[in-house]
Amino acid sequence: MSVGDEYRSRARELEARAQEWKEAAERATDPEQRKRLADKARRAQEQSEQASRMAGQGVEPV
Repeated sequence: MSVGDEYRSRARELEARAQEWKEAAERATDPEQRKRLADKARRAQEQSEQASRMAGQGVEPV
């Protein structure tokens, strides 16, 4: 598996996790829990986007 493939795989995993956390946040009744889950979803989405960019550039991990 190439480095780009690894980044693409990681991006897909993070995207799925972000979606799960976003849905959990929408179902949460406690405002603090909703915020924590939404924050986790946002961070996972950002990491997914970063991994996707790195996959497209063929960047080696540091």
